[in-house]
Amino acid sequence: MTQNEKLEKIIKTLDSKKGEDIQAIKISDLTILADYFVIVNGNSNTHTRTLADEVEYQLSQEGVEPQRREADTGNTWIILDYADIIVHVFYKETRSFYQLEHLWADGEKVDISGYLDKE
Repeated sequence: MTQNEKLEKIIKTLDSKKGEDIQAIKISDLTILADYFVIVNGNSNTHTRTLADEVEYQLSQEGVEPQRREADTGNTWIILDYADIIVHVFYKETRSFYQLEHLWADGEKVDISGYLDKE
């Protein structure tokens, strides 16, 4: 699975499970952490966990496993680390508090409109 296919699969999966305010930021020119951050939020702790679980499940069906998964005890921030793409799944208030989009504002915002359902 190519990086672009993986990015598309992640975004489409988050969108299909009603993830809110999905954003992809290309950070490869800024850091060696990853090439992309995908940031999304759920509207409850259960929704947040469901979003992360579904991404992990869908990619595992393609033979892609995260190098690591980390979460706080309340499922307000879950990180799926796929080496080249790091997925940050937040509870809405937690996302507002940490504001990763602002911390990585020098990154290139990726146009993901082609991956989103047009409902």
